[in-house]
Amino acid sequence: MSDTAPAPEKARRRRSGGRAANTAKRQTAGIAQMPWRLPLNTDRPTEPLDEAGVEAVHDGAMRILEEIGIEFLNEEALELFKKAGCKVDGTNVRMGRDWVMEMVGKAPDQFDIIPRNPDRKITIGGGHILFGNVSSPPNYYDLEIGKKVAGNREQCANLLKLTQYFNCIHFAGGYPVEPVDVHASVRHLDVVFDKMTLTDKVGHAYSLGKERVEDVMEMVRIAGGLSDDEFEAAPRMYTNINSTSPLKHDVPMIDGCLRCIRRGQAVVVTPFTLAGAMAPVTMSGAVALSIAEALSAIALFQYVRPGAPCVIGTFTSNVDMKSGAPAFGTPEYMRATQMTGQMARFYGLPMRSSGVCAANVPDGQAMWETSNSLWASVQSGTNIVYHAAGWLEGGLVASPEKFIMDCEVLQMIQRYLEPQISATTAADIAVDAIKEVGPNGHFFGIDHTQERYETAFYSPFLSDWRNFEAWEAAGGVWTAERAHAMFKDIMANFEAPPMDAGIRSELEDFVARRKAEGGAPTDF
Repeated sequence: MSDTAPAPEKARRRRSGGRAANTAKRQTAGIAQMPWRLPLNTDRPTEPLDEAGVEAVHDGAMRILEEIGIEFLNEEALELFKKAGCKVDGTNVRMGRDWVMEMVGKAPDQFDIIPRNPDRKITIGGGHILFGNVSSPPNYYDLEIGKKVAGNREQCANLLKLTQYFNCIHFAGGYPVEPVDVHASVRHLDVVFDKMTLTDKVGHAYSLGKERVEDVMEMVRIAGGLSDDEFEAAPRMYTNINSTSPLKHDVPMIDGCLRCIRRGQAVVVTPFTLAGAMAPVTMSGAVALSIAEALSAIALFQYVRPGAPCVIGTFTSNVDMKSGAPAFGTPEYMRATQMTGQMARFYGLPMRSSGVCAANVPDGQAMWETSNSLWASVQSGTNIVYHAAGWLEGGLVASPEKFIMDCEVLQMIQRYLEPQISATTAADIAVDAIKEVGPNGHFFGIDHTQERYETAFYSPFLSDWRNFEAWEAAGGVWTAERAHAMFKDIMANFEAPPMDAGIRSELEDFVARRKAEGGAPTDF
């Protein structure tokens, strides 16, 4: 933390600019995208489990916690569990179901996160479904390069620009691609600086050592023009951790979460359980293991800070039993996501899932697997969707073409969730219009249509609805090629959201100082 808080007038100047409405208006000029909004999912969720099934999965998760236990490699966590009365044997922690349920019951079922632009506030829970950018692939692919390459800072920044540009992307997750050209000791400083200056949306910190977490919290505080008290009074950012399945939580991720919750920031706990490899081959067994791993950490966090904003995540899928490779967007992935949604509601926790695929390039396989993943998120009642745009090769590759193609799907989902599609007023039922047209007319020219045609249906920004002859006459450009051209146009015309010059200077000074101090320690 800095020794001095920013001046109140600086904070007030920051709050007067960069409003989402102005940003959305400026950045929708290039394409016909939908305005910024927080979609609300009012559909009844798909629930594969009956009441007995929910109880069976819950009992399985509780038995795992009581009889088998979870390995916690973090010494502070072990001491906290001992203090709470749990059974600690070396690094193994067993905890009673009554204590777990008491702790988990303290977590809120809904909370807000407020970024530097308060008009980009997001609400997690309460029926909202929010979408985030691809995060953490080490590699990058686009049509111009034509092959998979290691990520760099420029590519990472360009994907952050897409994150800001598209209104259907609600939060800026981890590094959209790892900039391996920046040394790991200072990588977080450069990327978070880019994130804070190129976007004004909710951001994320990796829980990979205390220096990284503390640095990111400080940079978010500076970017928001906040005092320490203001930063800690409400969530301004979040972290996401994965357990090391099966049955283990590592040192830095638990440490990072404890640091975040003690300062009022949000935590997402997402076990990565692949049925047949890191979890039982049965999906109900894989879900039970995932639930146990997640609840063990969430219970700890609620013990430390009751009411801390926590999200339960799912990354339960299956492997290809022929090769052992992860598979995504499968029927099993969809069912596991839906089942986890039932369990999240059972525990009263917001839920995270992902928009994922195993495809290597932005092709048909990429889109049907990702669409399966995204629609499973809708069906499950997911509240935040990670990797909703840009993910390829099981998370090993980020692609701007795939990012833009995914945003078309996300807009369609948002449109699908709009209440006017299912409205039931007399004008919506349109009996008078049907009577006016009768059996021999058409609806194109009547007043009922003319009054509504501009907004009646979803209008794509990327899909091409012309027939084959018209499409061929226009050059026969395939979808990924159209997305690439759009990507280049967005980059050429991108405008970063406003930031007070004094705040930017303070961020620059912080980054320079931390680099001079060596940043974060590494193993190389």
